[in-house]
Amino acid sequence: MLDSLNALALARDNETGNHILRTQNYVKILALRLRKMGHYKNELSDEEIEFLFKAAPLHDNGKVGIPDHILLKNGSLNDEEWQTMKTHSSIGETILSSAGPEFQGDENVIRTAFKIAGGHHEKWDGTGYPRNLSGQDIPLSARIMALADVYDALVSKRVYKKRWSHQEAIKEIVSKQGQHFDPLVVDAFILEEDQFLAISRQYEDC
Repeated sequence: MLDSLNALALARDNETGNHILRTQNYVKILALRLRKMGHYKNELSDEEIEFLFKAAPLHDNGKVGIPDHILLKNGSLNDEEWQTMKTHSSIGETILSSAGPEFQGDENVIRTAFKIAGGHHEKWDGTGYPRNLSGQDIPLSARIMALADVYDALVSKRVYKKRWSHQEAIKEIVSKQGQHFDPLVVDAFILEEDQFLAISRQYEDC
């Protein structure tokens, strides 16, 4: 069931399979580094980190509910289209909430995926979506996913933007520390930036 849900999310996503592999690995190294730094140790057991790794591919599963003319648009979205696109977070939560009882043995992965899907577009300063959560009201798994997802978007080519360099992405993320991102997650990212670069190259899109 979990594999099927992953496959459905990927089939409707406008990202590549390598995006999933990259972000999975980014969140894991961020979580491990945070724990090594002494932060969020109670929330980042080996078991919880494994749940995070397995849940990461479902972060955008709500895109299954976004119309093709928006999801697959060859260019930037207008304001109305962007408002529709933003609903994918809530749609993802609904899907995972409904699917939860069917995933015997994977309930904790689905629980983590629910938090990530609904929270990875929230921002530390409360200006994100869908609920304008701020600070530690945003689930830790979602705060970690937020940075991983943004980094991957920055260093990847899109129809509406060129690929940024690794150093440009670092500069952008550091500039958003305490605004978009949890300051401690950014600190962990800085310490693991070489690993981020290595992962981006290992799973580079063809």
